[in-house]
Amino acid sequence: MDPDALTASTRWRTRGRAWSSRLGRQVRDAPYLRKWLVLGVLLGVIAGLGAVVFYESLRLATHLFLGLLGGYQIPTVVSEGGLVASAGFVRPWAIPLIVAFGGLLSGVVVIRFAPEAEGHGTDAAIDAVHRNPRGVRLRAVVVKIVASAITLGSGGSGGREGPTAQISSGFGSFLARSLDLSPGDGRIAVAAGIGSGIGSIFGAPLGGALLSAEIVYRDDIEVEAIIPAMISSIIGYAVSSAFLGFQPMFGFATAGQRFFDPAQLGWFALIGVVSGLVGLAYAKGFYTAAGAFQRMAVPRWLRPAIGGLLTGLIALALPQVLGTGYGWVQTALGEQLLGLPLWVVLALPFAKILATALSIGSGGSGGIFGPGMVIGGFTGAAMWRLLEPVAPAIPHSPAPFVIVAMMATFGSICRAPLAVMIMVAEMTGSLSALAPAMIAVGLATLIVRVPDATIYRSQLRNRADSPAHRLQRGMPLLGSLPAVGSMTVPRVVLAAGTPVAQAWDRVRRARVPGAPVVDGRGVFVGSVPAERLRDEASAGRTGPVARLADPTAQSIVVTDHLDAALEALLLGRASWVPVLDRDRRVSGIITTADIVRGYRNGLRTHLRQVTLVSPDTEVVDSELQAGSRADGATVEGLHLPAGTIVMTLQRDGVLVPCHGGTILRAGDRLGILTHVDDAERVGTLLVSPAGRPGGPGSSKAT
Repeated sequence: MDPDALTASTRWRTRGRAWSSRLGRQVRDAPYLRKWLVLGVLLGVIAGLGAVVFYESLRLATHLFLGLLGGYQIPTVVSEGGLVASAGFVRPWAIPLIVAFGGLLSGVVVIRFAPEAEGHGTDAAIDAVHRNPRGVRLRAVVVKIVASAITLGSGGSGGREGPTAQISSGFGSFLARSLDLSPGDGRIAVAAGIGSGIGSIFGAPLGGALLSAEIVYRDDIEVEAIIPAMISSIIGYAVSSAFLGFQPMFGFATAGQRFFDPAQLGWFALIGVVSGLVGLAYAKGFYTAAGAFQRMAVPRWLRPAIGGLLTGLIALALPQVLGTGYGWVQTALGEQLLGLPLWVVLALPFAKILATALSIGSGGSGGIFGPGMVIGGFTGAAMWRLLEPVAPAIPHSPAPFVIVAMMATFGSICRAPLAVMIMVAEMTGSLSALAPAMIAVGLATLIVRVPDATIYRSQLRNRADSPAHRLQRGMPLLGSLPAVGSMTVPRVVLAAGTPVAQAWDRVRRARVPGAPVVDGRGVFVGSVPAERLRDEASAGRTGPVARLADPTAQSIVVTDHLDAALEALLLGRASWVPVLDRDRRVSGIITTADIVRGYRNGLRTHLRQVTLVSPDTEVVDSELQAGSRADGATVEGLHLPAGTIVMTLQRDGVLVPCHGGTILRAGDRLGILTHVDDAERVGTLLVSPAGRPGGPGSSKAT
């Protein structure tokens, strides 16, 4: 295609790809610290600006829906002016209608433009870390901002951290695909984006950095994300606070108070037990409601309106459930708590659970992190109100109970206790709360661990369940084998302007599962699967193939190793990925079969190198035959010659651990180090039929 014939939009995209390829080359080749300084600063700036944009969008939407239309002022936190709530509703009949309208508008926007923006954004970001760090579309980020501002601004119960987490994690995903970051770096960029976004909107940079590493697993931590997340979180905090102020969100809630008294430890332990149970109720209630809405025989775009209507009806009795609820936590931290009726304080944790389940579980857009802390805060407030008149050694202020319960309730159910402890301490200016909070958070976490519950269902149990980490541990040799040595020349590369019918004809004739698409300068645009081309051609749809190219498709670069190629295949759920050069031009493709072949060749080379250690040793590299004496036997039961070592066992293309009790089976490929005089005997064990004293010789590595 002639570049002069390109439209202005296409020219702009082409120049953008050229610029990103140059930047990507410099970033990928940079040392660790320089690379993450660049990426961390970029992530932090977007996280901070994204927090400001969403904060202002939410403030405007709240003023429009609840303020002008509903005639109701919700309370705000200290950092937002500390406004008090209206004494009552001017137009109570309008509140359910406004919340329902907000849910309807949000549902239409989400389903029409980006269905993946439905629900709470943090879970989607966690899922992207594990399954496709390149797959978050920028369109979904924009839709999330708009839909969440409408949902929360109209009174829907949710948190503002979900949208900000998706903004910065979405930008991390954009960096991963535009700069051709390795799958590992892409995961870290998205994870760092989660924490920096949440830390920016809450003014809690250290907690946000720790959250990046802790929130992706239920019982583990992504240690590689900590340093990049610290960089992005502090930059995000600096940028957002330059606009929104550096004061803690809830002010210095415990200023001048003595927080830690050994006589109160029993009460903090009780807070931990109750908070753990409330956290379980939150997770159970949320997903029960979400499941009920999914089974509802109504259009998806209508469900948030139904949830909003029910939330608005609850708000007529308990206006504290409207919006984020952070201003009501501010009320609970001081003596104003005594101005609320006892039944309201006792009912609020459960009312907020129900309202959040209805607003977000129905498909409305917003976060569930913030409501979790509101639920926890009022759990502590309710306990203080019940115990303060009758129990000894109770703090004179509800603030200690409220703060610790916030930490324990949501820290336990989101399975990130350390990060949430630090974050709440930063939000309330109460670092002295950490000592008693450790008791409460520890007990609450133990309670939540019994049923293995979590509010974020995209979390994996630990690093062993992560495909990437399992791959690194099970097949470490892949990390030393260059991918370029195993790639093949692509049979089809499609120009962006190729008509769909012609593209399908080329792919069909070549019998390939798909093809890379390149622009007029040969720069990679995306991949298109054969099935998509077939469907479009069968339907008679015309136009250039560029409109079908998936820009989030996985790819690797020529400097990557086979572990990155295999991880890209797993993440993309495809049988092939393109291999790009330093300028993002297609150099080749690599398939699953190519990786297996490259791994086998690398294994043979590795074994040959071991053979050179001594002239008296030899390597037997052989596949175990069906019916041989080794088929079905244990390694120990083979009675191998003295000094023989079983070095590797490859089964179904995967390197598996091997020990004396391992049962061998036909098809296993073994690499065995033995004395040169015993090599033939060892090989015979693997290939000779059972009961025969001899057989063909071993397949020796040469």
